[in-house]
Amino acid sequence: MKLTPALLLLALAAPLEAQTAAGPGIDTAGMDRSVRPGDDFFRYANGGWFTHTEIPADRAAVGGSSVAGRRGQERLADIVRDASAAHAPAGSELRKVGDFYTSLLDTAAIERAGLTPIGPLLARIAAIGDRAALARFAGATLRADVDVINDGALHTDNLFGLWVDQDFDTPTRNSAALMQGGIEMPDRRYYLDSSAAMTAIRAKYRTHVAKMLTLAGIADAEQQADAIVRLETKIAGVHWTREDTWDVTRGNVHWRRADFAKKAPGLDWPAFFAAANLADIPVLVAWQASAVTGISALTASEPLDDWKALLAYHAIEHHARVLPAAFEREAFDFFGRTLSGAQEQSPRARRAVDATSAALGFVVGRMYVERYFPASAKREAAAMVAGILHALDQRIVRLDWMAPATKAAARAKLRTIRVSVGYPDRWPSYAGLVVRRGDAYGNGDRVERFQYAENIRKLHRPVDRDEWSLRPQEVNAVNMPAMNAMNFPAAILQPPFFDPARPSAMNYGAIGAAIGHEISHSFDNLGAGFDATGRLRNWWTPADLAHFNAAAEQLVKQYDGYRPFPDLAVNGRLTLTENLADLTGLAASYDAWRASLGGKPAPVVAGLTGDQQLFLSYAQTWRSKARDARLRQQILTDGHAPGQYRALTVRNIDAWYDAFDVKPGEALYLAPGDRVRIW
Repeated sequence: MKLTPALLLLALAAPLEAQTAAGPGIDTAGMDRSVRPGDDFFRYANGGWFTHTEIPADRAAVGGSSVAGRRGQERLADIVRDASAAHAPAGSELRKVGDFYTSLLDTAAIERAGLTPIGPLLARIAAIGDRAALARFAGATLRADVDVINDGALHTDNLFGLWVDQDFDTPTRNSAALMQGGIEMPDRRYYLDSSAAMTAIRAKYRTHVAKMLTLAGIADAEQQADAIVRLETKIAGVHWTREDTWDVTRGNVHWRRADFAKKAPGLDWPAFFAAANLADIPVLVAWQASAVTGISALTASEPLDDWKALLAYHAIEHHARVLPAAFEREAFDFFGRTLSGAQEQSPRARRAVDATSAALGFVVGRMYVERYFPASAKREAAAMVAGILHALDQRIVRLDWMAPATKAAARAKLRTIRVSVGYPDRWPSYAGLVVRRGDAYGNGDRVERFQYAENIRKLHRPVDRDEWSLRPQEVNAVNMPAMNAMNFPAAILQPPFFDPARPSAMNYGAIGAAIGHEISHSFDNLGAGFDATGRLRNWWTPADLAHFNAAAEQLVKQYDGYRPFPDLAVNGRLTLTENLADLTGLAASYDAWRASLGGKPAPVVAGLTGDQQLFLSYAQTWRSKARDARLRQQILTDGHAPGQYRALTVRNIDAWYDAFDVKPGEALYLAPGDRVRIW
């Protein structure tokens, strides 16, 4: 699930070693057969790869998605370069792609421009003379840059973030949600945690803030940096935790527009809403209600000059990519090197390709599909989806703990799931977006404004159940619980996840488990709260819900026990949604694969039985290696457990024990009664 709030299905990417012996599906040379599968299945499947793989200097982590990711990067680079050389008609979508990319590569023009492009924005901030002007500026710079359910982005440097999605109470309309913002570091714990490691990071951050202000020629940079970090720390103090943010029943708080002044006094809300083009929206969602209240109070209690300093710094940081190189180098030094552990920046051309693909995602996506996505891949993936849906339905039928009424509701929901494979049926238009060659700063700013305006327009249109949340060129997949819909982009439907030439067990262990994972998000601890129409509603009997919650608690404790560092364990509560989807998805994919054999035995490949091929393929999709800084950041902020622990989902699947002869006394062994079983 892309529980962007983009649970990212595949969060880490990097080079995968050459596939050998068992063909393109299983890297037998990357295994470590000296390790018993029942002691450490991740090492058994990936130990050789882990030992011999080096993390590239420009990356913080490497992982099993890199074959598709690397191939996708090469393809996107070809697409974007071709567009830049095409001399397409002015205003055409192809021309926009080429001009956006070319502008990012024109570093000479960016250096010549200096701070001129950002000058008007900094002048607007400097001109803020009272609290009403502060509110107007905050509203005018509101952006559609956060999402709790569809892509996991829980961070914005604007005062608030906007999330537009299907309303959880009234699924026939879209609603606007305001979410907490105002900080640059990834999470509140970076400001509030008193550990030595976090204290050191905060010291480096304060130095970084001062350097960015100095580069911008701002006077009193040192004093302003102190004020900025102090104010961000106060903002972080009212922020919700990630675990609380993902509690949809707690977050789904509707306020009438007039209620904001009463329930969140401090900010001039009428001025804010008018500047944000939200003055005609009668009801909004205050997703982290107490944080909205707390941030609003701070706009009144903290010195106006401190707010202006913070806004100026955030503006500089936000646009560092399109400012002179010194800004981008300094931003990378803190956010890339200090926070993530990367040693070098990726080449500018690669970063420009990524930025272009994000800015004009469905234009690039359409070109990707036309060049690289055959209709046969879509048909075969759709057939796998149908088989896995049927397998999950049969698992529901066989449940001995679930009441008939709950079963009927679950099966009805399963029948109404909308699964889109490859690309959308209707391509979004970028007709209103202006892209100018040589204007890297302006292009980025106009893309953000265009995307914001599109989201505001959604508030005045019926819900589009065919809307895609992912771009076709993304190596990812997503479940949208409120829509009861899924996207499986074209780019994930390729090796190492999917290859029609290899034995079916390998495909079911890789892409099949991913498909099952996304389907299962409709029935995890978050998705199970939505009914077949997308309404947030409890459709469970009390006894069934108690059973579900008790089993989920088993999984929380299981993952709480994984400790990558002596002082930091995996957060079983934070990662529960993903862990539930991993478990159910793998189980359903296994059942679907067995059914696809039609009673015939699976072929043995390189001495591996069909069951072994499936479980090894699953574990190898989660191969990952991360720098310590990146791994710590993932554990603190990501709803996905690190890959080495996601591979251990197998210890809850009975067939894995038989496939690898796992016995009591081995580290991963769970007695049958201790294995987590839900769906």
